[in-house]
Amino acid sequence: MDRTAPSSAATTLAVAAVAAAATAFAAGLAVASAWHHPRLARHRHHRRRASPKTDEPAPLPASDPHHVPPFDLEVRDGVVAMVGNTPLIRIKSLSDATGCDIYGKAEFMNPGGSSKDRVALSILRRAERRGDLVPHSGATVFEGTVGSTGISLALLCRALGYRCHIVMPDDVAVDKVAMLERLGATVERVRPVSIIDRDHFVNLAQRRAEDAARERKGSGLFANQFENLDNYAVHLATTGPEIWRQTGGELDAFVMGAGTGGTLAGVARYLKPRLPDLRVVLADPQGSGLFNKVKHGILYAPTDAEGTRRRHQVDTVVEGVGLNRLTRNFAQGLPCVDDAVRVTDQEAVDMARYLMREDGLFIGSSSAVNVVAAVRVAKQLGPGHRIVTLLCDAGTRHLSKFWNDEYLAAAGLEPRFAISGPDFIASL
Repeated sequence: MDRTAPSSAATTLAVAAVAAAATAFAAGLAVASAWHHPRLARHRHHRRRASPKTDEPAPLPASDPHHVPPFDLEVRDGVVAMVGNTPLIRIKSLSDATGCDIYGKAEFMNPGGSSKDRVALSILRRAERRGDLVPHSGATVFEGTVGSTGISLALLCRALGYRCHIVMPDDVAVDKVAMLERLGATVERVRPVSIIDRDHFVNLAQRRAEDAARERKGSGLFANQFENLDNYAVHLATTGPEIWRQTGGELDAFVMGAGTGGTLAGVARYLKPRLPDLRVVLADPQGSGLFNKVKHGILYAPTDAEGTRRRHQVDTVVEGVGLNRLTRNFAQGLPCVDDAVRVTDQEAVDMARYLMREDGLFIGSSSAVNVVAAVRVAKQLGPGHRIVTLLCDAGTRHLSKFWNDEYLAAAGLEPRFAISGPDFIASL
């Protein structure tokens, strides 16, 4: 017998060994591949977070191409968890034109479409902690508002188990009324009157809440956004720190208007102690008295002296910004405000159209006021500075007025679409 030729049994064993090795190798590849699969990576990350061990390897840096964001940043627990942490947008056309970096914090990306989501959530959660509200108890939240706070309250009341009753002037944009009704709020529209009138929309909302509370304790809460310091506190706790983090603590000016004054006050009070040289500038629409309060210490609007006021609140087509009284919220930030810029309705209208044309940013009226003022501040400071403002809401809730050319024409305003970018910037 030829001893160099393998036996049939030996051949069979060799083939089997090779097959087993190949199978083991393939299995090893599959396990390694699965180990690096994004879903399992997320699962491992989640397990690591829950583990008390401290010897786990450090997570991959965000710049690593295989980095997977933490699970809790990808999935939010309901609408409430979507409030805040909005992005900071560099407004390219204005930054290029002024030589400054002009940033807008995109508050319109909150679930309710505006920065008022923060305020509404703060008021509701703090009322719950005080025992003034109990979810799913039939309680109703009442508020007097020109729109954005009402929309935020209506949305978050739905999410948290409350009813919502909004009192508002009957001359606000019908887009806001329609949205409130779709969100299930009761909407009560009243004629615009002075704040000293008992039937002013804010005073009426307070009275409705008091009536409800008398019928059954805990059944009615007046949100009171203008005087409730839960407003200012949430911006001190969230919006200010977000801006600080997003800019790396490097900014030269913060610019925005005041509707209740809570955002301006909270952000200014957070940033000023950390950046003593920071310029905090109020953006104020025509017809508002805050400009003179900052500049001259007197709360006064020119239309009061001229006797030409058309509206009892603020004489402007801009909604949601401007005041003719000093609220508790604004008072918290007034010592931090360094300067004020007055913005005309024409400038706000033109800025909104300019940003839509040049940057694809579709903003609301108060956002437009903020951006006009930010450009003015950039021109005053000169190239190389960083300015932050807020894009409070989008143009979608202003279609019937601020974005309606026929309405504007009746108010004596005509958008200047033909004006060039450099000419427009130079005119501000």
